[in-house]
Amino acid sequence: MSRAWTIANAVMLVAFAFSVVVQCNDPDPLAWVAIYTAATIVCGLELRRRTHPAAPAAVVAVALIWATTLAPRVIGKVPFGSMFDEFEMANIPIEESREMYGLVFIAGWMAAVAVAAWRRREGS
Repeated sequence: MSRAWTIANAVMLVAFAFSVVVQCNDPDPLAWVAIYTAATIVCGLELRRRTHPAAPAAVVAVALIWATTLAPRVIGKVPFGSMFDEFEMANIPIEESREMYGLVFIAGWMAAVAVAAWRRREGS
């Protein structure tokens, strides 16, 4: 499990770092760079097993609160599959859908890291 967990965190670190880079053309890049950078840093800490559970938990909280603000404009209004119809931003609802699910994805991975870090602390 340890090797698989390390590989998974390395893959997520690269994915989150790539997400930081592609935010440069976003209308509000600073907030997105911040959340993806935070997730990247947490993955880097987790690679070295130096994650304090509070760090990923804080990212989870921010990502879920932010996703919740987007949800009323997305859930039931934008079909899930429409996010993948085109690479570029087709319209605001599709962009917000991508953003909301991206935040949910960040929250999910950070929750897994928080649990792993918490279990390590409890076991030591």
